[in-house]
Amino acid sequence: MKSILNIAAYLFVSLDGLPELRAKMLEECNARHLKGTILLTGEGINMFLAGKSEELRGFLDWLRTDSRFAPLQAKESWSEDQPFKKMLIKLKNEIIRMNHPAIRPEEGRAKFISPKKLQEWLDRGTDDLGRPVVMVDTRNAFEVDYGTFENALHFNIDKFTEFPEAISAHKDQLADKTLVSFCTGGIRCEKSGLYMREIGMHHSYQLEGGILKYFEEVGSAHYQGSCFVFDEREALEPNLDSIPLEHSIRKSSKPAQLK
Repeated sequence: MKSILNIAAYLFVSLDGLPELRAKMLEECNARHLKGTILLTGEGINMFLAGKSEELRGFLDWLRTDSRFAPLQAKESWSEDQPFKKMLIKLKNEIIRMNHPAIRPEEGRAKFISPKKLQEWLDRGTDDLGRPVVMVDTRNAFEVDYGTFENALHFNIDKFTEFPEAISAHKDQLADKTLVSFCTGGIRCEKSGLYMREIGMHHSYQLEGGILKYFEEVGSAHYQGSCFVFDEREALEPNLDSIPLEHSIRKSSKPAQLK
């Protein structure tokens, strides 16, 4: 029986007093025997945590007593063993580094599409207006190797800071398409979605909750392979079970061809 609850969560919100906040959060996590990683920044929080369900949910309840974290939502999965070795809370400049300080998700999100609605579009091959749909993978090349949506466009990038230049170079080729950007849990798309709109790609959306939320609500439809996760489970199948590393890599990191 799988007894360890794993959560992934993020929230873009202005934070101050980070050293004091870090100390309080670390005390609460250690008291509940939680392990994982939390990133604290002036623009928000990003976390991957695991522990006993009562303890982990108790920590989330405690965290939400701070009004800044009240909207925080977590994506859940289960494992037999603790996938983290220690509890770390790091102070960073950005939750996810993009090097475009004008992109501020806290001030307003890009348009998003739910997993169920996306499945409808992919089943049909077009959006509700009949425009062709192109899935845009914002993740790094090694993550794409584990799995991605069928016929997804990606750019073989090594880090997220390369994404803006890569997508900009294809702006004209994608002008007549409806674009849906996606990543593991949605955090990168909070910035990529805004950037794509900023450069005039107005028929673009971000997948709400990322691949993990899609797995939770839809499963494997239109997805090939597994999803790399940032802990010792390596990758998750569409049923949210972990699978051995040797079975998870697809070895297909050549960028998709635009048609």
